[in-house]
Amino acid sequence: MKLIIGLGNPGKEYENTRHNMGFIVLDSFAKSLGVSIDKKKFNGLYADLFVDGEKVLLVKPQSYMNLSGEVVQSFANYYDVDYSDILVISDDLDLDFLDYRLRLFGSSGGHNGLQNIEDSLGSNRFRRFRIGISNNPDIDTKDYVLGKFSKDDIKCIDEFLPKTVDILNDFIRLDFEKVMSKYN
Repeated sequence: MKLIIGLGNPGKEYENTRHNMGFIVLDSFAKSLGVSIDKKKFNGLYADLFVDGEKVLLVKPQSYMNLSGEVVQSFANYYDVDYSDILVISDDLDLDFLDYRLRLFGSSGGHNGLQNIEDSLGSNRFRRFRIGISNNPDIDTKDYVLGKFSKDDIKCIDEFLPKTVDILNDFIRLDFEKVMSKYN
C-alpha cells in the first residue's frame, strides 16, 4: 500500500498559494487517474484506489499545514502503512521555482508541516517530494508562502504538472531509489 500526502492549507482563501503546492500536485495526479479526493476521514480528504494492483491512498490533510502530522499518523496507523511507503509532497522555499528534489528521508529543513509529520510519526523515514517555490527576502516568510501565484506562475505550474504525474506514477510502481535516479 502507498500513502501519498499533499500538504497545504484548507479553504478557498489558500487556493493557488505557494504553501499549497502539495495540494496542487495531488489534485493534478488524482485528475489524471480519474478520481476525486473527496472522502472524509481523520480530518483529511482522501481517495482510495488501485493502481496496477497496488492500493493507493491520496490524502490532503484538512488541519492547517503545521498540524498535518496527526492526519498522516492516523492514516498510516489505521492502514498499517510502512513509513517507507509514505510520500509527502510539499513546497520548498530553498529551491528555485519548480525545481524539485526526491529524498528517501531527511530533516524537515525548517518546513513546519514536515516537522509536524516527523514529530507525530516519531520518525523521519518517509519519502519526500519537495517542490521549489523560490523565496523573496524582501517579504516576510509567512506572507510569502501564503501569497498567491501570479498568472505567469500558474501557466508554468500547468506545464510542470505532467512531470509530477509521471513521478507519482513511478513512486507507486518502482523502488524509490530508482525513482530518485530517474528524476533527481
